[in-house]
Amino acid sequence: MGSHHEHEARQHGSPKLVRLATIALAGAAVVKELRTPQADREWHGNVAGFVPYDFRAPTVTRFKERLWAPDDEHLITPQPFGVGWTVNVGRVVALVRNGTDRQE
Repeated sequence: MGSHHEHEARQHGSPKLVRLATIALAGAAVVKELRTPQADREWHGNVAGFVPYDFRAPTVTRFKERLWAPDDEHLITPQPFGVGWTVNVGRVVALVRNGTDRQE
């Protein structure tokens, strides 16, 4: 049984750990790109074997593909800019609507 302060410290440590991991992965992705010959740099791909990154200039099309794709089967998609994943809100809405339609 820890004190209230120990519990708070554990709770507040998690976001810091996630932030630190994200910064480390972003740094690794940049280093990976800079070690690639300049003509071959794409500024998007995977780091650490499976974490997606995309440092290309963001576009409306890419944001829509990643954040609002109701017909895509994936709930989690790569970030449209940066490192990691995001929620495909379009798919979530489609699933909720389909579930609501079935209940009626």
